[in-house]
Amino acid sequence: MSKSGSEYDVLVVGTGASGMSAAITAAYEGLKVLVVDKASLYGGTTARSGGWLWIPNTKLAKEQGIHEPAGAARAYLQHETTTHFNAERVDAFLENGPKAIDFFTEKTCVQFDMPPVFPDYHAEAPGGQQGGRSMVTRPFDARELGPRIAQLAPPVPELTVFGMMLGSGKELWHFLRAFKSLESFWYVAKRFGGHFADVLRHGRGMTLTNGNALAGRLAKAGMDLKVEVWLDAPVTKLVLENNVVTGAVVVREGKPVEVRVRKGVVLACGGFPYDIERRKQLFPHAPTGKEHFTPSPPLNTGDGLRLGESVGGWVDASIPNAAAWCPTSVTQRKDGSQGVMPHFIDRAKPGVIAITPKGQRFTNEALSYHDFIQDLVKACAGLPEVSCWLICDHKHLREYGLGAVAPFPLPIGKHLRSGYLKRGKSVQELAQSIGVPAKALQEAVQLFNRDAATGKDTQFNKGSTAYNRFQGDSLVAPNPCMAAIEQGPFYALKVVVGEIGTFAGLETNAQCQVLSQHGDAIAGLYAVGNDAASVMGGNYPGAGITLGPALTFGYVAGKALAKQPNLPTAGQPQ
Repeated sequence: MSKSGSEYDVLVVGTGASGMSAAITAAYEGLKVLVVDKASLYGGTTARSGGWLWIPNTKLAKEQGIHEPAGAARAYLQHETTTHFNAERVDAFLENGPKAIDFFTEKTCVQFDMPPVFPDYHAEAPGGQQGGRSMVTRPFDARELGPRIAQLAPPVPELTVFGMMLGSGKELWHFLRAFKSLESFWYVAKRFGGHFADVLRHGRGMTLTNGNALAGRLAKAGMDLKVEVWLDAPVTKLVLENNVVTGAVVVREGKPVEVRVRKGVVLACGGFPYDIERRKQLFPHAPTGKEHFTPSPPLNTGDGLRLGESVGGWVDASIPNAAAWCPTSVTQRKDGSQGVMPHFIDRAKPGVIAITPKGQRFTNEALSYHDFIQDLVKACAGLPEVSCWLICDHKHLREYGLGAVAPFPLPIGKHLRSGYLKRGKSVQELAQSIGVPAKALQEAVQLFNRDAATGKDTQFNKGSTAYNRFQGDSLVAPNPCMAAIEQGPFYALKVVVGEIGTFAGLETNAQCQVLSQHGDAIAGLYAVGNDAASVMGGNYPGAGITLGPALTFGYVAGKALAKQPNLPTAGQPQ
């Protein structure tokens, strides 16, 4: 086994936000850092994400004039995390989150924009806020990465238009109104023009947005600090000497290399979305582990969790939700591969309802994706499959789109031909097309239409919360989330259970050290991101509650490693 040139202060396993945050922070503190990833492209789940971060009390919020009451964020997290409130880790997150944002925005190229209004998902709960906690990564010019742009993982194709990434928030707003507003039409035209010019010149778009922008910015920050990165380099085992993790075996160019560390190893492998066995154990809707669809990278197979467990770490299986649930629909791509489309905001738009295989509504469609799936699982108890159908009419489909079906003027024929989108001239014909009881579906549509006229959803209160209304259409009154489903033909799209990241991970302390089941820190081993148990306790309080803690705890781990004395080598007293 080769050992040549394989000694570093820190080894980070994974190139997503949490791993790169740890690597950049440690390198800024003067440590020699190596980052490895078994994928051939860097960015992990982060590169596919929305790029939003949830961190309370930042300078960015205060610049918007948003000053939270003392203790509000802690009260909110205590309410949200219920049985898994970890005061030590929550306090570490709330204390270090603003510091992490200051560090990255002041010392690196990693920048964010804070919209003045983006409500917490449960803004009406104790400590909830109407805005000031969720921020989005600022768009990034990929040309700054030079040749390394070729190694950046792409976004989810279903979330692009002609390969162009759409920024969340204002940019998406312009695209939905391109044929309603001259200002929006001009904005979209310029955006497309720039994108196609980049494709002709560079072979791809150069304006990175959302999670792709965050992955790109973190890569550039690492490059600026000379952080070494190995791709196609899986870790096969941790080196444990005298109960201290002193390194890892990494396969590089087909050969095992023992990488030794003076400070520690950081696990940031992206959780376990493709670990079938752990899915079987922790996903109630997936008894065989296969009844689940995820847009996460296929190589996120739970390596970090297994590595941690191999040296005494443990995963708490009692967490209320083992993943950040998300409604998804399954598409067929041109190359024959399967695409997974997450449904983040389309359910909240006016003129769309969700029904079970029994043809009945079961929840407020405008709830957060995580809450929506929890209600879906309950509604499908005892049924052969956990699934539902989103229902809308022609007017709604062409105005807002649905799932992977884009709004006018893009065509819908390919989705009808593939079976992704179902159509019926009447509600009864649509029911027959999707195999649900026609009478039940007709009754559901009629009741929703009656309520839409008054703006009050008497069944499930769609449009009743700040988050509901934020995701609706502010131009629709009296309820931005409700409009009659009455203009045929009518459409349906099948939704199944997926996630946008796993929550169940290795137990860690406030310094990100991996803990044994007895609560002792395992010397030399840290876990961040989805390899660590979610500080949110298995719930989803707001936009960016995965990436916010990922960046924060990566920063915490980097700082802790810089202060860590060199690890004792084999044979030395500890």
